[in-house]
Amino acid sequence: MRPRPPVHGRGLLGGTGVIIAVLAGTVVALLVPLWSYAHRPAPPVNPLTARTVAAPYGPLSELDRGFVTRLRLAGLWELPAGQQAERKGTTDAVRTAGQRLVQGHTALDRRVRAVAGTLGLPLPNEPGARQKRWLAGLDAAHGADYDRSFANTLRTACGRLLPLIAEVRASTQNALVRGLADDADTTVLGHIEALEATGLVDFAALARDLAASGGPTAPGSSPGDPSATSVPGVGPGEVVPLGPSGAPTVPSGPSTGTSQSPTAGPGSPSVPPGSPTYPLPPAAFGPPPATAANGTSPTGDARSGM
Repeated sequence: MRPRPPVHGRGLLGGTGVIIAVLAGTVVALLVPLWSYAHRPAPPVNPLTARTVAAPYGPLSELDRGFVTRLRLAGLWELPAGQQAERKGTTDAVRTAGQRLVQGHTALDRRVRAVAGTLGLPLPNEPGARQKRWLAGLDAAHGADYDRSFANTLRTACGRLLPLIAEVRASTQNALVRGLADDADTTVLGHIEALEATGLVDFAALARDLAASGGPTAPGSSPGDPSATSVPGVGPGEVVPLGPSGAPTVPSGPSTGTSQSPTAGPGSPSVPPGSPTYPLPPAAFGPPPATAANGTSPTGDARSGM
């Protein structure tokens, strides 16, 4: 039987051609995803983390840094206000609320300075100008008027601080700030309860004040705004205290006992010299744990400057 003559033109359709085609398809399948990823635009930067920096115990956001500063500022004027209420309050409830403020801010400030020292954050050593005027206004009040002014001014301030604590606790990536937010939440809630126990808080005025300002933070600023937490300076989210009638007031000082609108012009009175005092310890702090020589705990007194 004679062999068949070879059939020309079937090489590409044979086994070799199939293998070449499979290999080519594999190469294309591998290269196409690489090309597509290489030419994709970069994802947009999340504006909430654009100013987050590396720090011991986790990333530290701008909101975190402003929060630590604001807690320090709160203690610098609320603790003296509590001491004043212990002396000037005409009822046991007002004096007890003052005592709670002193105890709470003494302990909380210890934690604030420890955390700030570990993270290398600067802290102010005196309250803002507006907070000084509030203290001077409380100093000028007497009797039942003092009790009402104290209860409403401090209750308003605590009510504005609470939402910031919750926001930081929910969003922070730093373990030290998270623990500080837990302590601040317990402390501020305790202060609110003590102030409300005086029976002098005007809740309707508080609601109107919050609605007029547009929310729990000060108009035109955010809790993490660095301009609002400069050191030293006026703290973020400062509130307009409420007078006995529930209207926002800015105390003028002990000389007259009168009040002015928060939008008073350049002629508004300044803080009276020598009044009041700010008994919190200076905000000295040591190096972060990586450079500390004695290995003290990150929240220990050695780093907090106590």
